Amino acid sequence: MEQNTNTLPDIKQSVELHAPIKTIWDMVSNSENIASWFMPNNFELKAGFEFHINSPFGPSPCKVIEFDVPHRLSFRWDTDGWVITFLLKELDDQHTEFTLVHSGWKEADRILPKANEKSSVIRERMNEGWKVIISDRLTKVVEGK
Repeated sequence: MEQNTNTLPDIKQSVELHAPIKTIWDMVSNSENIASWFMPNNFELKAGFEFHINSPFGPSPCKVIEFDVPHRLSFRWDTDGWVITFLLKELDDQHTEFTLVHSGWKEADRILPKANEKSSVIRERMNEGWKVIISDRLTKVVEGK
């Protein structure tokens, strides 16, 4: 997908987790498990399923776009055109690479209504937040560290 040159780049965060791909898939495709490392939600793994993530700005409407067990899950997040994608790659039977892609960013100066901040400011906050969520919280839940 070609991006408009004025839009902000996708956020991408990857981590190698010491667990089989099925374990990681269960962590990213089940409501209770997602809540343990991300945010409370009422997610269900069904194409087109509409759910909410309880973010710091209140409930955010989401919709499952696609999934390919156990390699890929994408959903729309909130009303600003964001898409969150979880990518899982089996490295061997005990190691999985997990990549998060947060796409759908608009122009840097565009104000995002819920946060009442420029898109560039929110993107930077989200990038830092995803680093902590993926490298710290998800890793701790999966590996018990």
